[in-house]
Parts: sequence; structure tokens; C-alpha cells
Amino acid sequence: MNLYKLRQKALIPLLAISIFALPAAAGAAEATNVAESSDMAILQEVLDYLEAYNIEGAERELLLENAIRGMVYTLDDPYSDYYSKEELQQFEDSINQEYVGIGVTLRFNNNNLYITEVLAGSPASKSGLKQNDIIKKVDGQAVKSIDDIMLISGEEDSKVAITILRGDKTLAIPVTRTHFTLPSVKGSMIPSTRIGYIAITSFSDTADQEFDSELDKLRKAGMKSIVLDLRDNLGGYVEVAQNIAKRFIKNGTLMYTADQSGVLEEIPITDGENIGMPVVVLTNELTASASEILTGALHDNGVATVIGSQTYGKARIQNLFTLSNGSSLKLTVQRYLTPNKLDFNHTGLTPDIEVSNSSVAQLITGLYKAGLRTIDIQATASSFSVNGASFGGEFIDIIQSGNKVYVSSRVLGSLVKGSVTWDNINQKLIITDSSGKKSGFSIAAKSAKMVDSQSYIELHDFQKKFTDVKWSYQQGVLKLSK
Repeated sequence: MNLYKLRQKALIPLLAISIFALPAAAGAAEATNVAESSDMAILQEVLDYLEAYNIEGAERELLLENAIRGMVYTLDDPYSDYYSKEELQQFEDSINQEYVGIGVTLRFNNNNLYITEVLAGSPASKSGLKQNDIIKKVDGQAVKSIDDIMLISGEEDSKVAITILRGDKTLAIPVTRTHFTLPSVKGSMIPSTRIGYIAITSFSDTADQEFDSELDKLRKAGMKSIVLDLRDNLGGYVEVAQNIAKRFIKNGTLMYTADQSGVLEEIPITDGENIGMPVVVLTNELTASASEILTGALHDNGVATVIGSQTYGKARIQNLFTLSNGSSLKLTVQRYLTPNKLDFNHTGLTPDIEVSNSSVAQLITGLYKAGLRTIDIQATASSFSVNGASFGGEFIDIIQSGNKVYVSSRVLGSLVKGSVTWDNINQKLIITDSSGKKSGFSIAAKSAKMVDSQSYIELHDFQKKFTDVKWSYQQGVLKLSK
């Protein structure tokens, strides 16, 4: 069935776009009746009066644009919108992951702005900026808060002076901002294992091709299980998600859709291939739209175990209509259900194994489920790795108080394949391990700490109860192993 052909990709928030063989506005106009013609005449009448008598001198184009926006907003649909020519260009730039900048990812922590990743081929890479560099000044202005990240932004081909601290050296590095495209897919093999990891950040127009390339590399390297990371993926081309689903499922159902008629229609997966290995899908509250389509398909077709937190809950598909003046309407045209006919709009998909409030704990749990037996973690304020494999965007918050070192209870719970609960009566954190054994960590005894609604456990006390866990913390580097 070739029900739709996708044209716009959606890194843009919460988007699943599809283009259907729908009647054009001109064709629909032939069927308008007298009453509808009268309605249009009233609109024209209002425009005529405004142009003839309004003393503010509003421009006709602006009046029309705001009238269209008013009609769209009246739908009370958060996913429908109107784009002017300029806004459409911005929309297209966003959905194609095209940006102007220096090409780094950043983290503000403990009053320092860290470079957590330097994109390959980016201006930052060419200028010599490195992961773990601390940005102290931008064009001579001191970086004091997370808001100062905006100082790095600027027009294409403009220059910016970045002053960084690298070890004990202060360096001034000039960088020219350029246009670049972010990759949509990243893959790696966990060293000393047969576990592959692929993260899809958006379903761009090239994401399926990028996925095929990464999957092929991992297969050739001997992959025996795969962790598919769809966290923070806000959506994209439905067709691309379908193509990726075909890399896991030979024949099955992608989803069911329904338009204004309300009649459900199956969207099949055909001529695919069975992945032939255990699959784990990681989700969080920003797994949305096309990401939820793929998650639901892999889960309901019996291919994957889903781990993480409840997904966003956007089970609606939009169509982009280009108007005669170059502007566009983005309208919701379909609702969709999972292969098991679950309508999860506004509620989200529930994971098989729920792990909330810690992305690191989600990752660790996913790797264990994929077959990881031993784990060696190394973490700094700007980096995180498991068994030597680096994971950008993952961090462990560490609190040091004298000779005591506290780490997130969620991370430590996942490390021992356990769950974390709070004993409010005794003011204790309780970790229940995989065998059902419970271990308590008291606030009063300083074995645990609560900071900004997050719970932490002191590592010396943790190791006393989980003796197979080893750790060290020196010069800002945390090492955990089990």
C-alpha cells in the first residue's frame, strides 16, 4: 500500500509529516456553494472597509496573514500552524537539521561551560577546540550563566573569539561560524561485547540511509544484540521511520491510521527483514511522533523490549500544504494507532521496564538487557563512557562533601540491577536488588542526600552493602565498575 509519500522531515518539535493525494484548494473551490461564496464575500467586504477607512494604515498582506492565523488557531490544534515564506524557510532549515554555528555541544555545570562534543568537520574541530575544554569568555565577555551560551551564536561567516581553559592553560581560539548539517544517526559497538548501540536523533530525509550504514558496520563487526536509542527524538518523516522498521521486521504492521471518516486503515511493513537478535528500545518523555510510531511497531510486532520513561504521546500526523503565495499550512490530517490499536495521544507509550529521572540509569538498564555482563563507567563533568564507548549527552552529577562522595541513587540502583524507593517514615533510600534484597541509606546517617528533589547515595556506604561494586573519584574523574 502506497498511502503516503513524505516530503518534510521533522527534527522540528513533535512532527510526523506526510503528503497525501488530497484535493487541491482550487479543485475544492469548484464545489463551493452559494453560502460559502457569501462567506468569502464578507471577508472581502471587511478587507475593503479596513483599507478604505482604517486610520492606522494596516497593510493588506498583514491583514490576510493574521486572518489565516486566526482560522488555524481556532482549530485549537497544537500541531496545526501557518507559515509565512520566511517562517517556512526557518521550518525547512530546522527539519533538515541545518544550522549556523561553530559545531559543538555544551553543558553548563558548577558554573563552568564545558564542551561535551566537537562535531566532525565543524568549524570548532578545524579551529582546534576539544571535548572537555571549558569556555571562559566569548568575544571577551566572561561566561557566567547558562544564558551566555547564546553569545556563541551568530551569522554565517562571522567570527567569534572563544577563550578556553584546557588543563592549566588558557587559550584564545578564533572560530568562523559556518553552515553545517548534523548527522541524524550515530552508532557504536560496546568494546569487549557484541552489543551494538544506535541513536537516532531525528527521522530526517537521510536517517534511513544513515541507519542502514551504521547497522551494516555493526553487523560486520559481529553485533549480536542492539540498543536503539530514541530518546529526545521529536519526530520526522513517517516514511523514513517505516523504512527503518523494515530493517527489523520482515512483514507486519507499522500502524493504523484514520482520517476524517474515522475508518481505520492498516499501514503494513512488507519486504523487510527480521533483525534476528535481541532489540532494546530506549525512550523518554521527548520520544515523540514518528519515534513513537517506530517504538510501537517494534514493540507490538514482538521485536523489542522498551526501556525508559513514558513517551510524549503525539499520535497525530500533519500534512504540509503550500499556498499560492509561497506560504504554507501545516494541518493535522490523520490520527494513528499502534499495531495493537492503542491510541496513545496525550498519554504516551508505557515502557516494558520503566526507568525514570535518569538518562544514565536508562542506558545502563538497556545495556544490561542487551546482554552486558561487566560494566566499567568513567565520568567527568563533560563526558561519560561505558566500557570505553563514549556517550555524548550522558552525565553523572557528583556531589563531594569533605571525604564523602555522593552519586545519583538512580544510577547506583541501575548499576546493581535494582530499583530505588523512598521510605518516608524512616527517611531512607531503599535499593532493592535483582534478588529482592533491600538495602537502606539514611539521610540522618549521611549515607544519602536530597538536593533539588534528586536523591544521592554516598559511595563509601554504598560499597559496604554492594561489595562487588568498585569505585574511585580523583581529579574530577569518577570510575564505577561491577
